[in-house]
Amino acid sequence: MKKRFWTMVLAAGMMISALLISGCGEEKTIRIASKPMTEQYILTEIMKALIEENTDYQVEITKGVGGGTTNIHPALLKGEFDLYPEYTRTAWLNVLKEETMEKDDEKLYEQLLADYDELGLTWTGLYGFSNTYGLAVREDTAREYQLATYSDLAAASGELIFGGNPDYIELETGYPRLCDAYHMAFLDTKQMDIALKYEALLNGEVDVINAFTTDAQLAANQLVLLEDDGGFFETFLAGTVVRKEALEKYPKLRETLELMNGLISEDEMQQMNYEVEVNGREDAEVAREFLRGKGLIQ
Repeated sequence: MKKRFWTMVLAAGMMISALLISGCGEEKTIRIASKPMTEQYILTEIMKALIEENTDYQVEITKGVGGGTTNIHPALLKGEFDLYPEYTRTAWLNVLKEETMEKDDEKLYEQLLADYDELGLTWTGLYGFSNTYGLAVREDTAREYQLATYSDLAAASGELIFGGNPDYIELETGYPRLCDAYHMAFLDTKQMDIALKYEALLNGEVDVINAFTTDAQLAANQLVLLEDDGGFFETFLAGTVVRKEALEKYPKLRETLELMNGLISEDEMQQMNYEVEVNGREDAEVAREFLRGKGLIQ
């Protein structure tokens, strides 16, 4: 009888210990979300690698949350996620619902910090690159017409064909506003699906396309991203949004996330996107290779 009693006590003790260990593990799990795009997958893998290298916290990533900011932000407020990569002007427009755009990057970021603080959230800094709109041409076109800036493009636009997705071409604040701002008058304009723009450019069907500044295809040698010398396109600087409760709960989290500040250039982000989208490599592999190159992980 005594033997059976102590066996039951031992079993109960082991069960309690297992539950405590399980509970502690769960307490140290940081939950990261990403939007459904390659760039965000890579950024979350960079975060994961840095956190696991510098702390004893575990990381759980939920990749490709449908709706992006629209669904991730409310989930963050509810505590379903702890942090995610975001872009300053996306937050300005979609979270703060500001109707007018603040042109000054520093003022906009300061306002984001103040308004997010009231939501129980904060930004731990900016990575160093902006994923914004841009214009791309082939290298041979850039050489032939001596194109380096949008102003150069405006001077040669009468001899060139512009290609873009219908949403951008028809949007009043898109292509028409760009042409007005730089006095561009292209020989012709062609509408095409987003997925076909780069192919059309490389095949010579068009000479200029609208792009995003960290698009994977821009890492190819035969393309040139022109300089927006008139500051037409606003910057969408990338950085980390995190729950303040998570920073309190995980003391080493802030300093670890701050390792990403100023870490990634547009060219580096383009190249990482290229490795995943074009060369078919795993996002986690590309992220860890990048961090090893920076000397931040073993």
